[in-house]
Amino acid sequence: QVQLVESGGGLVQAGGSLRLSCAASGRSSSSYAMAWFRQAPGKDREFVAAISASGATTQDADSAKGRFTISRDNAKNTVYLQMNNLKPEDTALYYCATTIVPSSALYSTRARYYYWGQGTQVTVSS
Repeated sequence: QVQLVESGGGLVQAGGSLRLSCAASGRSSSSYAMAWFRQAPGKDREFVAAISASGATTQDADSAKGRFTISRDNAKNTVYLQMNNLKPEDTALYYCATTIVPSSALYSTRARYYYWGQGTQVTVSS
């Protein structure tokens, strides 16, 4: 059973930074793409960033470009999201996700991801 546990969320002022972590268990994550999504109240869950199994390739949503960085440490089965220059519109529940099929590709589509964490809340005050 694959489990994903997010941590690192919190309350921060606009312009501040947070680093989210997602620890995977139940299998080695080194063969699977991983991603971060977020969902604000009343809105659909949206893609934030993804990283390939090796970590060599990443993809960011336009809203994240230049401010957020996704990375992973396969030895620790953990993926990270470094968020800088946070804005009030970044306020959301942030979810970690991974695929069920091993692949060298990465995906920005929610349907490609099978396992999801419970989320960690990020609140940015103005």
